[in-house]
Amino acid sequence: MVGLKKTLWLVVFCMVFVLFTGCGEKVNEQGYYSKINVYNWGEYIDPQVLKDFEKEYGIEVNYETYAGNEEMLAKVQAGGTDYDVIFPSDYMVEAMIKEGLLQELDYNNLPNFKNIREEFKNLPYDKEHKYSVPYLWGTIGILYDTTKIKEDIDSWNALWDKKYKGNIVMFDSVRDNLGVALKRLGYSMNTKNIDELEKAKEELIKQKPLVKAYDSDAYKDMMASGEAAISMCFLGDAMVLMEENPNLKYVLPKEGTNLWFDTMAVPITSKHKKEAELFINYLMRPEVAAKCAQFVMYATPNKEAMKLLPKEIRENEIIYPKGNFFEKGEVFIDLGEFTTEYDRIWTQVKAY
Repeated sequence: MVGLKKTLWLVVFCMVFVLFTGCGEKVNEQGYYSKINVYNWGEYIDPQVLKDFEKEYGIEVNYETYAGNEEMLAKVQAGGTDYDVIFPSDYMVEAMIKEGLLQELDYNNLPNFKNIREEFKNLPYDKEHKYSVPYLWGTIGILYDTTKIKEDIDSWNALWDKKYKGNIVMFDSVRDNLGVALKRLGYSMNTKNIDELEKAKEELIKQKPLVKAYDSDAYKDMMASGEAAISMCFLGDAMVLMEENPNLKYVLPKEGTNLWFDTMAVPITSKHKKEAELFINYLMRPEVAAKCAQFVMYATPNKEAMKLLPKEIRENEIIYPKGNFFEKGEVFIDLGEFTTEYDRIWTQVKAY
């Protein structure tokens, strides 16, 4: 009977231990679970930052990467992996909030949020920043080879210029390509006006014979090798390519462009919210945010981190445009069911 009682007490103890340690997961000396799962874009963080976090907090970072927002969304929706921290872009944050896929953040655990510049708070995709904090931001512009194009480029019209036939590269992206065509026509990148979308479609169809390739990744090699002369380009890619090839130049078109924001968020899959917020708060430390910004060469929304960046980066108007960059820049919003109209238009352009 004594043996039976001991066995029952042992079972109860084990059950309680499992309940309070996340199904038998290890807790380190600092009281944190010993591992978190981070899901981020490829080459989007300084690897040393991960090592430093692991050393400081005794938490192993299981780090996986994805190529696009939709890939990340599908994995979170499937729920097969317990991701703790993800890095969704602006419109994807909005979509995931609507689907109930993000957890509300506890700002008691995020004191470093005070370092975020005021203009990057309360943005349309998460108006009260309940579910996300900004990580990096940037623009989409035009990259061109000055040895092949002698004139100064300042407009999206250049991507429709017949002089550059066979040397133009566009992204293989619904929102980006339609966004450029819409901005060129003076419309919003987030329009839900069918007539405006049809006009954008007509312009993309007119442009199609001039385009060398539709590619959102290989365009970098084409521009670096001189295989193409002009392309849509992400800011960070432009900075890297211009360093490799000083004949390349990046400009923001006068009609305006997409201002994008990549954020940090805790998905519904997370079982370690406290540790996830610890990691997010760590990435908002000025010295850590500066390391990441300098490694990736995108702009940081962290005002204290900016002070730590080299002067040539901090004062580079390509990375940090002067004035009110929200005047002509637009942030993508989630279009909800209207997304199917954009998909329909893009399918028709590709099939033409």
